[in-house]
Amino acid sequence: MPSLCRDCLTSYDTGPRCPACGRPRIVRHPELFSLSIAHMDCDAFYASVEKRDNPELADKPVIIGGGKRGVVSTACYIARIRGVRSAMPMFQALKLCPDAVVIRPRMEVYAEVSREIRRMMEDLTPDVQPLSLDEAFMDLSGTERLHGAPPAVMLARLVKRMKDELGVTGSIGLSHNKFLAKVASDLQKPRGFSVIGEAETADFLRDKPVRMIWGVGQATQAALDKAGIRTFTDLLRWDREDLNQRFGSMGDRLWHLARGQDKRRVTAHEPVKSISNETTFAEDTSDPDILDGHLWRMAEKVADRAKAKGLAGRVVTLKLKRADFKALSRRHKLHGATQLADAIYRNARALYDQVPGDGPYRLIGVGISELCPESQADLSGDLLDPDAATRSKAERATDAIRERFGKDAIRKGRALR
Repeated sequence: MPSLCRDCLTSYDTGPRCPACGRPRIVRHPELFSLSIAHMDCDAFYASVEKRDNPELADKPVIIGGGKRGVVSTACYIARIRGVRSAMPMFQALKLCPDAVVIRPRMEVYAEVSREIRRMMEDLTPDVQPLSLDEAFMDLSGTERLHGAPPAVMLARLVKRMKDELGVTGSIGLSHNKFLAKVASDLQKPRGFSVIGEAETADFLRDKPVRMIWGVGQATQAALDKAGIRTFTDLLRWDREDLNQRFGSMGDRLWHLARGQDKRRVTAHEPVKSISNETTFAEDTSDPDILDGHLWRMAEKVADRAKAKGLAGRVVTLKLKRADFKALSRRHKLHGATQLADAIYRNARALYDQVPGDGPYRLIGVGISELCPESQADLSGDLLDPDAATRSKAERATDAIRERFGKDAIRKGRALR
């Protein structure tokens, strides 16, 4: 059976250990050297970078996140064994792991390491589709002649290079489509290398839970449970048309994934779908001035990001989370697209004013979606708001001052609340 040593990259046919170095870190599979769609997922990325930069943390549980009122961004595997998970409230994580070392995220550092990893992946193929700072799809079809080795060897070389040069580890999933490649990368973390071949796809999926489908959240899972669909076998019993009627467009996707079919291509430049910003308060608050100040600051950050990307949004979204963790979301479709902080703020504030009750809230967020090029934004004045054009000119002038003298050179009074 085709086998590959993940330590010395020797390819061979049989044996539990590498014939060249004698080590047992082997990946073997009948289709190992014929598959080319991969998913690489770094192992506890933020925590790994922190442990790399501070060796004293090597054997300690590490949680990356905010204060006691924040949430866990990620946790090292020592903390995960204790039950800590990403997106878990920090107070709950510290109950499970009271001796954890809590570190605030250093996003600039993580972003730089991510860029280095991205460059390494692009050395293998131009078809790299990042999903976040720490994971990406790769399509290595047709690269064997270029590199003189099949994709599996190049992927093993990639994670070895990441460890040697950057001090971080990753897990590889290799298959014949994106869905199965992402599933495979989760099978043996950390430092895994898993393969799902075409011939075994049906048998592999048969009794697996449908929650392993990427994008199936709590709401979709609840709907599937209500329909009696918990495994892929349950899903296979449904007619395609019935799934479409019950679950809409998601139904057709479920029908194909139940059969291990995924025709999505690895796209290097997938368009941005939304731009948002949110904050979790150190203490729950109902203070309207504090909330208004945060609304403005977040609208300004969203606008800055939209302007930097040359984008605008046709929908403004407000997100709130109450003290009891109940989440609220409101959205408003604009008459025309905007990238202006003033317009984003005013619409977000109007949405906030429509929310019943007055908190207290532990989180607030603002975003824009249904994005379009900035050339299609803010094209005309608002007949119902004759001062809008004046505020738009003032904001553009403010942008010019901040670009020349720094982002803190000029600020609105409400941002100081």
